[in-house]
Amino acid sequence: MMITRRRLPFWLFAVLLLSPAAGAQDNELDMRLPMDINAENTTYDGRNSMIIFSGLRLTQGRIRIEADEGRATRMELEDATWTFSGNVSIDIGAGRIECDTAELMFDEFQLKQAIVTGSPAIYDLQRPGTEESTHAEAGRLLYDVAAGVIEFSDSATITEGGNQISSNVLVYNVAEQRISAEGSGEDDGRVRITYTPTNGAPEPETAPEDDSQ
Repeated sequence: MMITRRRLPFWLFAVLLLSPAAGAQDNELDMRLPMDINAENTTYDGRNSMIIFSGLRLTQGRIRIEADEGRATRMELEDATWTFSGNVSIDIGAGRIECDTAELMFDEFQLKQAIVTGSPAIYDLQRPGTEESTHAEAGRLLYDVAAGVIEFSDSATITEGGNQISSNVLVYNVAEQRISAEGSGEDDGRVRITYTPTNGAPEPETAPEDDSQ
C-alpha cells in the first residue's frame, strides 16, 4: 500500500531527530560543536579499539543523549560509530526518542545510518507553531541517509492528531515524500488506517429569522 501527499506531516519527526540537515538551525545539529560527556566511568578497550561509557550523559549543541552505556569507535564524529544501550533517550529540540538501543554511524561529520530498536521504541515530535505532536512506536527504525529512506518495522504505528496508520513495515522515501505500508497478509498483520476528517463535521444549525416583527 502506498500513500502520497504533497506534504506528509508525520514523516518530519524522524528526519528532524536523525538527520543533521533537517528541521533545525545549523548550530543545533552541527557535529563539529564541542561535545560534553558526563559518565559514571569510562573504559578503553584496546583489543576492540572501543571507548566504553557507563551512566552516560552526552550533550552537543541542542542534542542530548542519555543511556546506561555508550560505546564509540572514536571520539571524533568525522568517522565513527556510536552505540547506546539501556534506557536510551535522545532529545533534539522538540523531538525525542526513547528506546533500548541506538546505533549511529558517522562519516565526515555527517550521519550516514541510524538503527534504533525497542520494545517498542517511542518517537515524539512537538510540531512547530502548534500544540499538536506526532507520536510513533516501532520495534525497529532504520534510517539510510544516503538512500533517503526511513523504515519503521516490527509493529509500526504513527499517530498524528486523530489520524493513525499501523503496519508491520512503514517505509518513507524522503526525496519523493512517499510512504509505503506493507502488511504480512495475515489478519493481525494487515495495514490499518484511522482517518479523522478536519472539515467533515456538519455545520451547526441556525435559528430561522423571525419575520413577524
